[in-house]
Amino acid sequence: MNENVNKLKQWLSMRNLDAALRDELDALLSAYEAAGPEGEAASEIDDRFYRDLEFGTAGMRGVMGAGANRMNVVTVRRASQGFADVIRDAADARAGKAAGEAASKVAIAYDNRRNSCLFAFEAACVFAANGIETYLFDRLSSTPLLSFAVRRLGCAAGVVITASHTPKQYNGYKIYDATGCQCLTEDATRVAARIAATDPETDVKTAADRYKGTLPERLAAALSSEKLLHLVPADVERAYLDAVLGLSLNPGAARDLSVVYTPLNGTGNLPVWETLARAGVGAVETVEEQTLPDPEFTTCPEPNPEKESALELGLALCRKRRAQGDPPDILIATDPDCDRVGVAVLSGGDYVRLSGNRIGVLLLDYIATERARKGEMPDRPVMVTTIVSTPLASVIAAEHGIEARKVLTGFKYIGETINALAAKGEQDRFLFGFEESCGYLSGAHVRDKDGVNAALLICEMAGLYKQRGKTLVDRLSEIGEHSGYFEETLVEFVKPGQKGMEEIRAIMAKARDPKTKDAFDAEVVRCNDYEQMWTPKADVVEYAFADGGRAILRPSGTEPKLKIYLTGKGDTPEAARRSMEGLREELLTVFDGA
Repeated sequence: MNENVNKLKQWLSMRNLDAALRDELDALLSAYEAAGPEGEAASEIDDRFYRDLEFGTAGMRGVMGAGANRMNVVTVRRASQGFADVIRDAADARAGKAAGEAASKVAIAYDNRRNSCLFAFEAACVFAANGIETYLFDRLSSTPLLSFAVRRLGCAAGVVITASHTPKQYNGYKIYDATGCQCLTEDATRVAARIAATDPETDVKTAADRYKGTLPERLAAALSSEKLLHLVPADVERAYLDAVLGLSLNPGAARDLSVVYTPLNGTGNLPVWETLARAGVGAVETVEEQTLPDPEFTTCPEPNPEKESALELGLALCRKRRAQGDPPDILIATDPDCDRVGVAVLSGGDYVRLSGNRIGVLLLDYIATERARKGEMPDRPVMVTTIVSTPLASVIAAEHGIEARKVLTGFKYIGETINALAAKGEQDRFLFGFEESCGYLSGAHVRDKDGVNAALLICEMAGLYKQRGKTLVDRLSEIGEHSGYFEETLVEFVKPGQKGMEEIRAIMAKARDPKTKDAFDAEVVRCNDYEQMWTPKADVVEYAFADGGRAILRPSGTEPKLKIYLTGKGDTPEAARRSMEGLREELLTVFDGA
């Protein structure tokens, strides 16, 4: 019999398997027995059980459902036990731990996705059962707030239940260290190893099975019974919002700005609204259909502010108000866990979406210019961006005398840079960090990208330029005239399942083949393999071309995708765009059928 069918039956033999998961697997097994090994059920069973859901350097993320390769109560409990073991090991090694003292503390947040609250409760019950003092948010909370809470509460670790900007069928489990930074490779590898060594039935300690009823009833009972389980104090969020507002460079600059905001049915609604209100932003209107939490993401199936499709309702509202004679100046969108921000601005009579690279460049220019104007530029300032983000950022940094550091993709490496500065007592040198996927941070209050911080600064920046008779698009044109024109785009190959993983590996192998550079019409001046030239190693290959263009191939660490980042350079915007489009055609040709 199929090995994966046997794995399914092993799951069905678990004593405490969640009833919904049991029903799902029973139905799948019945379908398999009816159709046989050639039926669709066999393929579905293979996909659910051919591997354990991977716990990578950013945690784990996957489709929700029953099976070892799915996000569910079993995989969440198992991950939590492995993480708890690592936390306890570190606590036991700490000198001076008193007898009976809690091993450590952990904070847990969750977003609006289906099962997020359940998974957060399950994780909390595992940590508490393992002697770890656990703080759980009492409502939907953003990723940057979790990062802040870890530091504020003196926790050893944090967890966010979220799948960020991915479609509704996904959920995820992100882990954080004591600094509020996503765990780096060494720590994440240690956690992954402990999870792999954990039997989901015999090794997991949990208090969750003691409590019956609805989820709110179970949570209330656990809070009254488990001495190590608490809600996060309300003053934590207040302190976080105060810290964000403290990063304002021109308070009141957005008093004449008109904003349409959409939280894309996620966690950003309340903190962004309060922050913009306290900052005195002139007028803010929310996209009604996307204001309240919606785990189905009914109006935005892919709630990713990098994608124009996620902004459709916001843009429609902007255009409606424009037709009524009251055009908003800017559209702001945050993703479900409120760590990314998408932007569109009124320019030339319609709304223009600005990429993550464009907003990153604008914010860097704004922060550098205003800090210098106000005499608040730190000594030896540092800007951090990723290897796949626009080269224009380094050009602007050099013009302002700012040290530009490049790190691997993943905001945790920007957080690591802040931590390294802080270890030397130099965290004030950190000026700004961003990645092209719409993530930005202008302060050291957290160690992850912060959508609330970014929304405030974007509105403030747009308001200041409006006072000067300019839009963000106008300022981008000025930057291009002065610093050069770059055009970027992202090409994504979605390759789900085991076959997809094999196809991605084949493309990356071809990218590393020395003969491949000869297949391009454009002259390749350099090919960098980040598995060979970077620490830590990364599955990334970069081609640099003689005309200043660039192509970077990178498999996603969280989704079944191969991402290809393309940059064109030219003397005019049109020339840069032609360069980029030419690279796109070449890449599709070179790697077709790899």
